Amino acid sequence: MSEGLTRSAKLWALGAAIPFLLSLLLLGFAASRQTFLAFAIGWPIIQIFGYAGSLKRAKGQIDHPLVKTQVMLHWMMLAILIAIFTRVL
Repeated sequence: MSEGLTRSAKLWALGAAIPFLLSLLLLGFAASRQTFLAFAIGWPIIQIFGYAGSLKRAKGQIDHPLVKTQVMLHWMMLAILIAIFTRVL
């Protein structure tokens, strides 16, 4: 029962953590500037429910295609967010 995570699973877990932490950073930024609040509040909540639901359906396997799709969706959201900020600034 003490089997560790594979290297691939660790990379996918890191890939899931980075957008989540950046969404919390965006939440702090949006709260201090009082702008973009609806998205900044909703994105971490969507990530929590999305990751929890996909991990539940994947029976805890981080390498499952459903979890990988969830991670890629949030990376695409991050890319769109960066594109919006570069266009605005």
